[in-house]
Amino acid sequence: MRMRRSVRFGVALVAASVALAGCAPAPEAGDDGTAADGCVRMVTNSGGLEDRSFNQSSWEGLQQAESEYGVEAEALVSTSETDLAPNVQQAVDSGCGLIVTVGYELADATLDQAGRNPDLAFAIVDESVEADNVKPVVFDTAQASFLAGYLAAGVTKTGVVATFGGGNQPPVTLFMDGFVDGVARYNEVHGTDVRALGWNKDSQEGSFTGDFEDINKGKVLTEGFIDQGADVILPVAGQVGEGAAAAAVERDGVSIIWVDSDGYETLPAEFRPVLLTSVLKNTQQAMVEIVGEVRAETFDNEPYVGTLENGGVDLAPYHDLEPLVPPELQGELEGIRQAIIAGELVIESPSTP
Repeated sequence: MRMRRSVRFGVALVAASVALAGCAPAPEAGDDGTAADGCVRMVTNSGGLEDRSFNQSSWEGLQQAESEYGVEAEALVSTSETDLAPNVQQAVDSGCGLIVTVGYELADATLDQAGRNPDLAFAIVDESVEADNVKPVVFDTAQASFLAGYLAAGVTKTGVVATFGGGNQPPVTLFMDGFVDGVARYNEVHGTDVRALGWNKDSQEGSFTGDFEDINKGKVLTEGFIDQGADVILPVAGQVGEGAAAAAVERDGVSIIWVDSDGYETLPAEFRPVLLTSVLKNTQQAMVEIVGEVRAETFDNEPYVGTLENGGVDLAPYHDLEPLVPPELQGELEGIRQAIIAGELVIESPSTP
């Protein structure tokens, strides 16, 4: 069970605030009595810093925090599993009072170091860790991917869409649950029979490449879906998703829905013609808020949960493929969005944070 109580660190939180200032040379006191400069360390998972996913977006958020709060941010890049625990140790040894780790791979190392260093503040992105000094940063992506599934069912010309993941893990399958539910809702409303390949929500089984780095695996799997008639595909697999985009570029009439960041802005320009939209996680906003909490000594372990209501998740613009989305469909999507925000439509998943 995830810890939900609000924690005020008292002496420990003050120590965390001091440590946040501690790794900047000769900080000066600001008007609010806190140090004008400070530091934060981020540890990536094995996807690396430029994964066009939540490593990259988390880093962008910390760069925004540099401008807003005058902190100094550095990233420790993990290239393999053997880098994870040593990088978290190095982040702790830096003397910074806020350590950000990214992804489920870092859960054990984060929990271990949080227990050893109760005076430091930790945040972990896209994973839940139970500790008094760890804030999980998670996203109810099923809300936004429900919209993506409804959209996919509304624009498909073949009546077949698909999704796949890098691994069968809650942050991945949450997208897939929302997507297939969105397709089902479109069928219910319109009396259609659009099929969603790649995921069975009831059994929680589906198609996975087994990693988040091998682009060729994503291309091969996507080609298989296209051969079965799929013309809109949602890869939830980090860099592997580039393989899906590469397959789509080679086949007429196929489009991709990206995840985490706006793929139109982060992927190579050659993929722009096939990017229908992206299911966004606003990790940047969360990072800025957490740095602000540590600076203000209001940091606690209450999870940050991104939703449609708080802007933590959303759909990106349709960019070049906007002509595929008729006004009537866009109106339906906006109605669904408002129903979810109002709590009139609840998107459920075993992986809901």
